[in-house]
Amino acid sequence: MSRIGKKVIEIPQGVSVDVNDGLVTVKGPKGEDKQQLDPRFEVKQENNELTIICPSNSKKDNAFHGLYRSLVYNMVEGVVNGYQKVLKIEGTGYRANKQGKKLVMNLGFSHNVEMTDPEGIETETPDDRTIIVKGINKQLVGGYAAKIRDWRKPEPYKGKGIKYEGEHIRRKVGKTGK
Repeated sequence: MSRIGKKVIEIPQGVSVDVNDGLVTVKGPKGEDKQQLDPRFEVKQENNELTIICPSNSKKDNAFHGLYRSLVYNMVEGVVNGYQKVLKIEGTGYRANKQGKKLVMNLGFSHNVEMTDPEGIETETPDDRTIIVKGINKQLVGGYAAKIRDWRKPEPYKGKGIKYEGEHIRRKVGKTGK
């Protein structure tokens, strides 16, 4: 059996979980999130605890057991606390600002890069060098932050680009002149 899959998920007060034919719906103070699970897996709710029961002991089912437990746990955490990723912009002239639901970035191209916030995701720019991506779905927050970062990944010589807060960029030594 999966060690992660065997763990019980605690449901905080103010959060409701509904299971219907493999569709798990979690509602909480920050919003609502849904996830479709394999109908062979049973989700049992007792008091304020959720347990996911594996249909067999095969290697594939054990892998999905842990995956489904993690997905449901992340949904519960997301509707209670939410998720956020902080991106830092480094480089001369590189900056970002918010215009309505659009994130406008100047990243050294001949034009500004404009990205519209997808549904369920919100971006903030407390200053022109910081972007905060917020939402209740961990996958969407991480995916959108990765799309923003893909516009200008940090380069190893000067460290210019968009990086995650706390990310260490391995630096290289440049050419030396004679």
